Formats: sequence, C-alpha cells, structure tokens
Amino acid sequence: MRDVLAGAWNRGRRIERFCHGLGVVLICAGLFHLLVFSVDGGPWYGPVSWRKPATFGSSFGLTLVTVAWVASYLPIGERRRAALLGVFAADCVVEVGGITLQAWRHVPSHLNRETAFDSAVSTVLAAGGAVLVVVLGVLAGTAFRANPGVPASMRLGLRAGFVSLMIGLATGAAMIARGTAEVGAGHQRQAYHDLGFLKPVHGVSLHGVLVLPALAWLSSRTSWDEPRRTRVVAIAAAGYGLATAAALAYSLLR
Repeated sequence: MRDVLAGAWNRGRRIERFCHGLGVVLICAGLFHLLVFSVDGGPWYGPVSWRKPATFGSSFGLTLVTVAWVASYLPIGERRRAALLGVFAADCVVEVGGITLQAWRHVPSHLNRETAFDSAVSTVLAAGGAVLVVVLGVLAGTAFRANPGVPASMRLGLRAGFVSLMIGLATGAAMIARGTAEVGAGHQRQAYHDLGFLKPVHGVSLHGVLVLPALAWLSSRTSWDEPRRTRVVAIAAAGYGLATAAALAYSLLR
C-alpha cells in the first residue's frame, strides 16, 4: 500500500499533489480543534462550539483529497482541471478559515448578522457554498461523459459517487436556505436551532464520492474480472443509495 500511495503521488499532476497536501493540512486542523475541545470543553452541539472547526476541517480536507483523486479519472483538459481544482482548493480554505475564525471569536459562523464583520463572514461562507456547487457540478457532469480509458466499474463508482455528493450539496443548500428565511423573518434563535435539520443525510451523502470510487479501485486490485467488479460496485451504490434514503427519512421524521 505504501508503494501504491507513493507511486500515485509521484505520478500525480502538480495541482493534484497540491490539493492532497492542502487537504491533509485541513484534516490536521480539524483534529487539532478536536484536541482543543477535549481540553477547553464547552458544548458539542449548537452554533458556537469547537465541533464546527473540528468537523468542517476534517470533512473539507477529506473531500478536497477525494475530489483531486477522482478528478484524475475524468475526461477533462489539463488547464480546466487545474482551474477547477484550484478554485475548489481555495474555496475549501475560505470555508474552513471562516468557520474557524468565528469559533475562536466564540460567535456563530453561519447566519450571523449581529455585526457588520459577522455579516461579512456569513456572506462569504454562503458565497463559498455557491462556488462549491458550481465547481463540483461541473465535475459531476464530466463524470457522465464517455471515457473508454476508465474501467466500467470505476466509471460507475464515479458517477454514483458524484450523484451522492450532489445530494449532499443540495441538502446543505436547503439547510442554509431555511436558516436564512428564518433569520429574515426575525427568528434568529430558531434559525440556529433548525439549521441542521438535514445534517444526517448531508453527512452520509457527502462522502459517497469517496466510498464508491474507492471500492471500485480496491476491486481492481483483486483477481475478479471486470463484469464482477462492476456488479459489486453496482450493489454497493444501491446500498449507499438506500442508506442515504434512510438518513433522509430520519432527518425529516426526527
């Protein structure tokens, strides 16, 4: 495995290595804030807690590493690839940075209009979310283009994974939209309470873009033939879809 990872790093494009390195930094930042929480304490849930920089840092870092990896299988020009991954990497830093800044200031990061500065941070985070949707939407669309150089099992894993990721982005946008509407109606406290109403399905669906392509990659290291590998990925994709549906039902009914 060490040789495989070293080979992938050495063969990787410069932008991919940059994203992988930056992703590791963001993951470490998330783990650092988990340590801060263990020392400083405080609530785990709520709009002001160390949970947010811990989970967002880890999740954004893992997603950045994942997207840079899966993008290497997509039929896309080198300049366009570098531009999309570069924008995505910068956006990940902005999102994690804004959330982390507000955590250290002990104020909410999202939907916070208490001061001009807080409002500016919230606006930047919301705009960053829109950029994520656009960039990842372009990559998702590219995954559905014909690419005969990639095995059928990996193509299926990529497509199902990106569909799962887009569900995660859609649920994230829905949570922000609901919170924004409640803030606009003058219900600031209620907005913080309701902001995470789709959090279970959001968390499950976001990382399908890692789980399913990773399964396809792992199956390629076995002695199975390609039809069997494709069937295994198809079954896993169906199972992941059921898990996402179950998480959605739980999110709406709890």
